[in-house]
Amino acid sequence: MTSIHAAAENLNEGFVVAINIVAKEGKGDAVAEILQGLIEPTMAEEGVKFFAPYRSPTDPLSFFIYELYVDEAGWEAHNKAPHFLRVVDELISLADHRQRVPFVPFA
Repeated sequence: MTSIHAAAENLNEGFVVAINIVAKEGKGDAVAEILQGLIEPTMAEEGVKFFAPYRSPTDPLSFFIYELYVDEAGWEAHNKAPHFLRVVDELISLADHRQRVPFVPFA
């Protein structure tokens, strides 16, 4: 039980970014492919604690990405990472809607 508690504490400390993406009609699989390709290199970044993209089972054009960084500087570093910069313009061009909202835990 202790390891589950420790994992939960780790996921509640840091800088969170919640992202919602709605792909343009017919572009859902392309968005999914880009997000899938970002998992491994993003998780390897020093300032990243967790990066998890999700796809809605009821709306295949709808995506949610949960990103957890050590701190805001980790998010800023991710936004400058080569693997992210290679795909971000294409990802945005495939999206009908994209919203990124940062969060921090309660003090």
